[in-house]
Amino acid sequence: MTGDPGVDALIQQWAAEREQNAEDREVDRIASAWLAESPQSAPGIPGQRRRAGAGSWAQVDAADPGYLAAMRERLPDAPDELLSAAAGWWQMIGDVGEAERWWDAGISPLDQRALDYRAAGLAPEDLSRRLGPLTVLEHLRRGSAPAWCVARLSRQRRDAAS
Repeated sequence: MTGDPGVDALIQQWAAEREQNAEDREVDRIASAWLAESPQSAPGIPGQRRRAGAGSWAQVDAADPGYLAAMRERLPDAPDELLSAAAGWWQMIGDVGEAERWWDAGISPLDQRALDYRAAGLAPEDLSRRLGPLTVLEHLRRGSAPAWCVARLSRQRRDAAS
């Protein structure tokens, strides 16, 4: 699909989870009918609906269109729901440019591990740095912990400064 085995596996897993059998469709139909019959259709916690009313809630889009456009450009065949979910997570922590830098460095923003790497302190430019015979990205793909890579990079920088 995309050429990245991690992203391909993620897309396949997502597609498998989205497949519904007849029982799942019936449950969704019953839940939708039940919600449609509810006299109070305003969103929110049921105890708050009467006090707040529909006027105090604003409809919010899940993802910035800029993120979706950037991701759609790189993955034209990916489902909209998957792109929207990934864009929603990325827009909470950074801008489109940062997500694209991660992608250019070899980690797709669709891959949740990218968020873990970022949280551990790695930057997109760190992925191409060498730690021994392998790059940081190669270490991560072989299962090394992001914290270990960050510690090794810190030690490398400290040794270079001395």
